[in-house]
Amino acid sequence: MKLAFVKMHGIGNDFVLIDNLSRRVDLGIDQIRLLTDRRRGIGCDQLLVIEPARVRDADVRARIFNADGSESGQCGNGLRCLAAWLRDAGIARGDNVTIEAGDGVVHACLANHQQVKMDMGVPRFEPGDVPFLAEKRAPAYRVQVGTQRLEIGAVSMGNPHAVIRVDDCDSAPVETLGPALQRLEVFPQGVNVGFVQVVDESSVRLRVFERGVGETLACGSGACAAVAVGRVRGWLGPRVAVRLPGGELLVEWHGEGSSMWLTGPTERAFEGEFEL
Repeated sequence: MKLAFVKMHGIGNDFVLIDNLSRRVDLGIDQIRLLTDRRRGIGCDQLLVIEPARVRDADVRARIFNADGSESGQCGNGLRCLAAWLRDAGIARGDNVTIEAGDGVVHACLANHQQVKMDMGVPRFEPGDVPFLAEKRAPAYRVQVGTQRLEIGAVSMGNPHAVIRVDDCDSAPVETLGPALQRLEVFPQGVNVGFVQVVDESSVRLRVFERGVGETLACGSGACAAVAVGRVRGWLGPRVAVRLPGGELLVEWHGEGSSMWLTGPTERAFEGEFEL
């Protein structure tokens, strides 16, 4: 079977999009792993399967799969790429797109052709919402990782995030501490781990070790999580430039109870057919 696909990326965070709107292709875990494999398949951080929406007023539904085959509820850069694809394919009409993803819907604004601005929803800090095993909500938590006692923030952006403040992103132990935190029992569904360096109240540097993927060049939900924790801790203002290895994203958040907005570029890399 030949499977048509489109490859896109948001500042290096790359995705394979599968159009499942007019057909039904059920992909198994092994097939997802093959498609995302950078040596044997197409290669990407996440695979997005585009399906008819199940909820009223949504344009489409997106199912998001990590490179290891596990399913994710949220992917900021991936959904921004999907919004751009919907515009280019003529499926989205006007400047606004609504996408069903995970347990909710997200909204994107396409007014600027080079940039896609997405409503990432309201950050959730209650431990049960992350999920994170703690007796009650706190601005920071202490966790034991081997011989280290670390202070982290925990937040859900539709997927779980742990945020650690570091002095220097370049020297942060992302490849060792990232997977070690992901294995902690206090994160029963695993966690995306962000290492944030605060430059000033309107600028941070960030590296993210993603659940089911590893370190990526960028992570939209990770950028939002870093700003959410930074705002709660009093480190950051309402408008923050987040510099990741692949480029820069803009995150805007006016505080608890309000939605967080993520803005950045998207780009189509190539399209083709893959023999399954």
